[in-house]
Amino acid sequence: MKMTGRIGRRGFLAGTAAIGAMGMLGGCERRMSGLLTSADAHPVDYPTSKAVSYMGELLAERTGGRLGIKLYAGGQLGSETDTLEITSFGGLDLNRVNLAPLNSMEPMTLPLSLPFVFDSVDHMRRVVDSEIGDEVLASLEPHGLVGLCFYDSGARSFYNKARPINSPSDMKGMKLRVPASDLYVAMVNALGANAVPISFGEIYQSLTQGVIDGAENNWPTLVSERHYEAINYFSLTEHLLTPEALVMSKASWDRLDASDRDLVARTAKESVIKMRELWDAKVEEAKAAIAASDVVVNSVDKQPFADLMKPVWSEFITTPQQQSIVERITAMGGQ
Repeated sequence: MKMTGRIGRRGFLAGTAAIGAMGMLGGCERRMSGLLTSADAHPVDYPTSKAVSYMGELLAERTGGRLGIKLYAGGQLGSETDTLEITSFGGLDLNRVNLAPLNSMEPMTLPLSLPFVFDSVDHMRRVVDSEIGDEVLASLEPHGLVGLCFYDSGARSFYNKARPINSPSDMKGMKLRVPASDLYVAMVNALGANAVPISFGEIYQSLTQGVIDGAENNWPTLVSERHYEAINYFSLTEHLLTPEALVMSKASWDRLDASDRDLVARTAKESVIKMRELWDAKVEEAKAAIAASDVVVNSVDKQPFADLMKPVWSEFITTPQQQSIVERITAMGGQ
């Protein structure tokens, strides 16, 4: 059964109640305040959160304080799936989300999410800064979202409590957390492990309680979410270099006049530069923290892992438009 990426009644009510309690649903109040509300699952000092705050500073500076951003970081308003749904109907103005919840909403986001589709961080950045990135962002509009820009989510690798992963055979039987995404589930299962979809905020507790053996993510998240305290091995498969998206509610976008829309779009793009500076520094900081910990880090030969992804690519890349994007991404690699 395919996951829909839609939240249930319970998640919807919880998210709406949280926003309502903070007075963000009063349409007139929101327009008068000039503050665009934004959510991020990461902590307030994480590069994506800081980049959105920087965008808010630019807006305030260039409008004399008429516009700005109120950021609710650290998952205050619920999971990314929850906040994405709320954003799509106008309950939030802005939202920084991983592509996983967007994959089940819009098929054009899938090519950017394929395992081993990018060969380096530079390759990924060149792609999302190109017409390809613009096309994927534009595909979100029918879903009530305006795609503003892409941020980094780094090279994602597997970490666990049991043993180092040197080959796919080492993953057999492992219970590994993934986001609620059919693509992530298929990827992990194809590698011989057992995919366990749970929310981002539950990873640490699930590791400590033995619900899962491990998960997969980037260097900064491993440190900022303290996951490294609950695992023993970090194996650098670098299977995903999936970007993350900053999106705006189409309803909120439509309430802006043309000049403010242009300003929001430009400041979002400028925030990408700041985010990458912060991200690169954060990666180095996280590597130093892991080096000083008890976690064992190992490199791997990626090809055996990549070879197992061919059926996964075939399962999720099913249209000529998707295939065209994959071919163009591949052609931009190796530079």
